[in-house]
Amino acid sequence: MAREDTEDAIIAYKSILAQIIDNRPSGTRQRLATALGKHRSFVTQITSPTYATPLPARHLATIVRVCHFNAAEQERFLDAYQVAHPGKLPDLGHSEKLRHLSLMVPDFGDDRKNRLLEEAISDLVQKIVAISDGS
Repeated sequence: MAREDTEDAIIAYKSILAQIIDNRPSGTRQRLATALGKHRSFVTQITSPTYATPLPARHLATIVRVCHFNAAEQERFLDAYQVAHPGKLPDLGHSEKLRHLSLMVPDFGDDRKNRLLEEAISDLVQKIVAISDGS
C-alpha cells in the first residue's frame, strides 16, 4: 500500500474511533489514558484523525473494552484498522463469548503500579483461558 493510501486508511479508522469516543460520556479519554498507562496527550494522538500517529495494535483490546464498543462499532472499526494495517490485527476473541467482570482492587496511588496490577490480572485471566481452551 502506498504511503498516502496508508495515511488515508489511518485517518479512516481514527475518524471512526473519534466518533465513537465523542458519543461516550465525558471522561472517556481520561479513563482510556489511565487504562493504557499513558498521558492524555498520547490518547489524543492515537485517537484523533488530525495526527498521523498509527494506533498500536497492542492497545486495541483496551480501547474496545474501555470505550464499550457495541458489536457493529467494533466490526466497523476493526475492519478499517485491518485495511490500514494488514495482518497486524490481534485476535481480540469473540465478543459474544466474553462477559464483563469488575474487580475491586487497591489503588496504590501510583499510575505505574496501578497499571502493572491491571496487566498482571489481565495476564492471569488470559493464562486461565488458555488452560481452559487446552492451549
